[in-house]
Amino acid sequence: MPALLIVLSIVLQPILSTFYLSFFDASLSKTTRNVFIGLENYTTLLTDKTFWITIWRTLYFTVVSVGLELVLGLSIAQFLSNRPPGWKFLRVALIIPWAIPTIVNGTIWRWIYNADYGALNGLLFALGLINKYQPWLISPWKAMNLVILADVWHSMPFIALILQAAMATLPPELDEAAVVDGASAWQRFWLVRMPLLRGAILVALVIRTVEAFRVFDIIYVITAGGPAFGTMTISYLTYLETFSFGHVGRGAALSFLISAFTLLMALIYIRTLYRPEDRAF
Repeated sequence: MPALLIVLSIVLQPILSTFYLSFFDASLSKTTRNVFIGLENYTTLLTDKTFWITIWRTLYFTVVSVGLELVLGLSIAQFLSNRPPGWKFLRVALIIPWAIPTIVNGTIWRWIYNADYGALNGLLFALGLINKYQPWLISPWKAMNLVILADVWHSMPFIALILQAAMATLPPELDEAAVVDGASAWQRFWLVRMPLLRGAILVALVIRTVEAFRVFDIIYVITAGGPAFGTMTISYLTYLETFSFGHVGRGAALSFLISAFTLLMALIYIRTLYRPEDRAF
């Protein structure tokens, strides 16, 4: 009970304080009095065109990033489960991108994308694919997809390791029986392994979707929301509203709207993928 009370005081108090602030026209300045405005912060955000553009941009980042991570992670997990030569070394090496702190990962990729001395320009120029160095981050569409690439490189090992661990627990007799029945490698993967991996996939998708939808640090380091706010996600908008514009109440309301969206996506995953037999996961 004492430990539970400590955890609740640490977690619950900031949540309740933020929820309380979301009903006020609050400022960071201690000399300005907070004014109660009810649901005005929420109605202002929900009727703001910028808010919805940012939501759709964040959804694009989430869907593409998590989708690529799932496909690549599943492919790598399947490859490692076949135990090719050096598979133990490959499994350890897979942890390295995920173990790098996100801020460090963003700094690395910002250097890679640099228009003057970036490794991406150097590699493409050496291969003859470009005839001059390119400014990769000046186009909003291109910048968003390059940030997604950096996020996939960093987070994909997490999904791969979860799925590889789940594959290691699958009964080999099922795969052997499918071979005897004449199933191809693809049929054994899709019809035998995939249904048994549904629980692990659900866990990986929920965790990564919540993280991707709240993405902030890699955006902050690589593009700072630019160019022309083309990579501004909902978490970055919350940061701007709270600390750049000083709209603390609106920032608090944004944080609760983010929580509502992530909860909704988690519920969609659970309703779509969860089965009673998956409770062991």
